[in-house]
Amino acid sequence: MIRKACCKINLGLDVVRRREDGYHDLETLLLPVAGLYDTVEAVPCGGADAELLTRGIAVDCPPAENLCLKAWRLMCRLYGVDAVRITLDKRVPFGAGLGGGSSDATAVLLLLDELFGLRLSEERLIGLAAELGSDTAFFVRGTPQLCTGRGDVMTPFALDLSGYRLLIVKPEQGISTREAYRGVRPRVPEVPLADRLRRPVGAWQGVVTNDFEPSVFAACPQVEAIRDRLLSAGAVYAAMSGSGSAVFGLFDRSADLPRFPGLFTHAELLGSFVP
Repeated sequence: MIRKACCKINLGLDVVRRREDGYHDLETLLLPVAGLYDTVEAVPCGGADAELLTRGIAVDCPPAENLCLKAWRLMCRLYGVDAVRITLDKRVPFGAGLGGGSSDATAVLLLLDELFGLRLSEERLIGLAAELGSDTAFFVRGTPQLCTGRGDVMTPFALDLSGYRLLIVKPEQGISTREAYRGVRPRVPEVPLADRLRRPVGAWQGVVTNDFEPSVFAACPQVEAIRDRLLSAGAVYAAMSGSGSAVFGLFDRSADLPRFPGLFTHAELLGSFVP
């Protein structure tokens, strides 16, 4: 059984406050990127423990710490699912703020739910995914969601991006989420993110902002340079995704996209998203 685990970008990211549990309350709009995805396969296997096989981009953590296996352990503990062999074909770069690992983990939850006939509700799957990470719950739905709390409180959000092309650029340097949070200063914005996102896309730059950018730009000037080059090449909006280091630009359909030799890039045509 196989699933495509798409990635995401953040349209705006406000770090509102630090919570007593050590996490942060956020406001962000998560947008799925359908054309950039990992492939996750799960098949029953003998033995008492799950197996993880990987190919594609090398995964940057020990297998025991991989979110795919953590997802299986959670489902095994709660629902007694059998051991499976998980094959992860990694195409989404890590350390990029694109949520690839979170999407992979959610794909495992959904595969196990289907493979073992659990028929869990969406609400329950969202709750399970939230136990694995902050972005993970979003991928249960995989449609534009205005996310608050740790990112696990979601509200569907209508968004019309038809006529725009998306270009994602990942610099060589990755940014860990922990590093990014060290430099951010929580604040409550004067205008809620949802209201700013309802403005025309051409009015987003400098208004729909990412609170991680100042500290990440200071630590990794290449990220800021890519953002600036996207804007100078004609992007109507450009920003860093999540805690970085990937940057994306929105271009008119007819625009020529800039080239970034030697760096990871992905381009696709966007559309209209209706809840």
